[in-house]
Amino acid sequence: MGDEESRVGDASDGTGGGGDAEGAGRERVAAPDPHIDDEDVRDGSRPDPPAADDTGAAPDGGGLAPDGDPAPDGGGPAPDGDPAPDGDGAAESPDGPEEETAAPPGSRQRRRRRRIRAALVSMVAMLLSMVLLAAVGVWWFVDHYAGKVDRIQNAFPDIPVAQQPPRGKGTNFVLVGLDARSDMPTTGRDAKGPLWQEGMQRSDATMLLHLSADRRQAYIVSIPRDAWVPVPGRGEAKVNAAFSWGGPPLLIDTLQRLTDIRADHFAAIDWEGFKRLTDALGGVDIVVDADVPAGADNRAWTAGRHHMNGTEALEYVRERKGLPRGDLDRVERQHTFMRAVFEKLLGGGLLDDPLDLPHLLDALTGAISVDDRLSNADLRDLVWGLRNLRGDDVRFMTAPVSGFRTVDGQDAVVLAPEQSAFLWENLRADTMDVYARSYPYAETLPAN
Repeated sequence: MGDEESRVGDASDGTGGGGDAEGAGRERVAAPDPHIDDEDVRDGSRPDPPAADDTGAAPDGGGLAPDGDPAPDGGGPAPDGDPAPDGDGAAESPDGPEEETAAPPGSRQRRRRRRIRAALVSMVAMLLSMVLLAAVGVWWFVDHYAGKVDRIQNAFPDIPVAQQPPRGKGTNFVLVGLDARSDMPTTGRDAKGPLWQEGMQRSDATMLLHLSADRRQAYIVSIPRDAWVPVPGRGEAKVNAAFSWGGPPLLIDTLQRLTDIRADHFAAIDWEGFKRLTDALGGVDIVVDADVPAGADNRAWTAGRHHMNGTEALEYVRERKGLPRGDLDRVERQHTFMRAVFEKLLGGGLLDDPLDLPHLLDALTGAISVDDRLSNADLRDLVWGLRNLRGDDVRFMTAPVSGFRTVDGQDAVVLAPEQSAFLWENLRADTMDVYARSYPYAETLPAN
């Protein structure tokens, strides 16, 4: 064998396989490995090399480094083409040897996204749990106190539906303040006497409360106690006589026939409950618009703002004999008091105070009685529906009056037929803004 052949043979010995002279000393280009996916190459990751086959690669993992030299100790080629010093494939970084190979960038991003998603899911779950607990707490709270409200059995007249007014838009309550002429409470959870006994109680204040369908407005329309009206089965009489003769059913029947408005609910409070409720509110601030001298049946009042407790407020709203317009001025005083109550409840934050609210609700449920059609669910819906109502969203009016007359020695108030009909029509249709624009003076304005 010649020298040239000897040199070729020497070069071939290092590869484990024969080759021609042109391949000697040339860098070998490895064929594409079917076990390596393109995505692995893009991500910078590469699987372990396959076991040696009949190409001549060493069975223990030895092979050629990228520069064509055999890798010592069976170690695989290092990333920069130098053999790995210990045969474990770990390359030395420029800053020194590393303990572990860093994760590929794509893998780190995927793990980060998974951690963010997990954190968001946990946060949403926590918020939903808090909302659920709060909702359950409010539900229990309202339901607890709604269940303590005194219900009036058979408050509505036993009349076929076809003979009653059709249901209008919004919700209508009949509200009465009772003159029980007794020191025992007759309304509310703490009632000791009957709500009604024939001839024993009269409705000292009678009002229609209209809540608009969107619950954005409330209108309270007072019917003077001396209003002369037809009472079913009794002829004509003062409206307060209807309650005295037949209790809530006869009063509701009288008002429905008078106004052609279907009453949805009924609520009553006696004067004892009135005082207790006022005191539970911490008293109310009422502006007296003019000096009122003392009389045989009334106390003196000076013009200006007065902070009144329950007893003082009751004296203020019940007075009428010392007033220039008698019953009509008395109605306006009732409106002044009720406006102060609504402003304190809706604008003073009492309903938002978790410390004072139980005490206030105890006073309310202890003083007021409602019809048995007003379920706990209805009360919850009512409270929720009125959550955005404020004191100045409650407007007060009096049924239109055309004059006064004396009937059988009784002072009576005559309602204006045309204007009253227009008022009832707009209450039924839930268009009270139309009535207010047509009769701007009809509203009882707050005293300055």
